[in-house]
Amino acid sequence: MGLHPEIEPYEHGMLDTGDGHHVYWEVCGNPAGRPAVVLHGGPGSGCTPAHRRYFDPAVYRIVLMDQRGCGRSTPHAGETTAALRDNTADHLMGDLEALRRLLGIERWLVWGVSWGSALALRYAQRFPERVTELLLTALATGRQAEVDLLVRGAGAFFPRAWAAFRDGVPPAERDGDLAAAYARLLADPDPDVREKAARDWCAWESAMVPAQPQPLPRYLDPRFRLGFARLVTHYWANGHWFGEDGIVLSRAADLAGIPGTVVQGGLDLGNLLGTPWLLTAAWPGSELRLVDDAGHDSGASGVTDLLVAAADRYAARG
Repeated sequence: MGLHPEIEPYEHGMLDTGDGHHVYWEVCGNPAGRPAVVLHGGPGSGCTPAHRRYFDPAVYRIVLMDQRGCGRSTPHAGETTAALRDNTADHLMGDLEALRRLLGIERWLVWGVSWGSALALRYAQRFPERVTELLLTALATGRQAEVDLLVRGAGAFFPRAWAAFRDGVPPAERDGDLAAAYARLLADPDPDVREKAARDWCAWESAMVPAQPQPLPRYLDPRFRLGFARLVTHYWANGHWFGEDGIVLSRAADLAGIPGTVVQGGLDLGNLLGTPWLLTAAWPGSELRLVDDAGHDSGASGVTDLLVAAADRYAARG
């Protein structure tokens, strides 16, 4: 099946949030079609042209948004720590609501990948009347256990890379909160300190997806690298700004009435915590589809096919 053909936006703009941020958005597909919004990962990855292609452009009105501090939004975290101010999950959900109203959309399908899936779930819990369906992949829910797995637990699988990652922070901080330690380094006034911390953080991110090119191509861009590392550590060191640890899973029953599909790689490290099974077991009306030979990658062929098929199936619901 694969992705739909490449398309370009027919409308785009910058949402002025009123607090110093300007959030890039674009719309493509059918102007009269079924609304769907894409929530990218990271935090800090930004949207890509491939995100447009999970939806049939003849059927869907496809909305993409670069979250605060990344992509084409300003200020950019790769240039200034000002991008981290007023940058929390509540702010991102507020931006979603402001964009929805700007575009005159009553309800929309919400598609989320990795961090975007956690944000999508929390948004649906907060604004269930605005969500028709949820389509999620590379699942995350924002729990501290998930952060701990990625910054420490995964070291058992990639010991050499993890040792280099751990040793990137001062000795006194190596047994503490590594995300917070890196966040401090990434805000250091010395550009060499910031650059080394960004390289070390992104080298570890690359090491955790060994089936892909090393390092991941996006981390070769210094601006992206610094912005991504700053945003990830800003969120991970602050409980994803969800306020209550585990709130997505503890309130999964609030999603009753919202159909959902989770397409998950069988080799995704997050599966070690049982997250996809815990979520779908507690969420009435959801389904879990596993792709045995895929990891944390929405672009894997089997994952792509299931995501596109699910979007097509939801479009048929009318």
